[in-house]
Amino acid sequence: QVQLVESGGGLVQDGGSLRLSCAASRSILGFSYMGWYRQAPGKQRELVARISSGGIMYYVDSVKGRFTISRYNANNTVTLQMNSLKPEDTAVYYCKAVGTWRDYWGQGTQVTVSS
Repeated sequence: QVQLVESGGGLVQDGGSLRLSCAASRSILGFSYMGWYRQAPGKQRELVARISSGGIMYYVDSVKGRFTISRYNANNTVTLQMNSLKPEDTAVYYCKAVGTWRDYWGQGTQVTVSS
């Protein structure tokens, strides 16, 4: 069992930046992937970025060049640096840990980008 707690969301203007953090209650070394997802009102939850245990990163096309995911195994944390934010990035952002037997989700953090 692991608890994931996201932080760092908030209200920012178009073009601004935010840094989201996901703190795990125990070691994340055993998780094959750590990822960030988002869900906007009326839309399905979508993968934004993920990073493997070996450090391989994936980004959805809409955030490439603007978002950076990082994994800090030493302190059980995954971050998402979000630059050049756009109103369409507005959503609840969730952290996910992909394990061998099951996946874990955080409770989410709201990101709102005003135009």
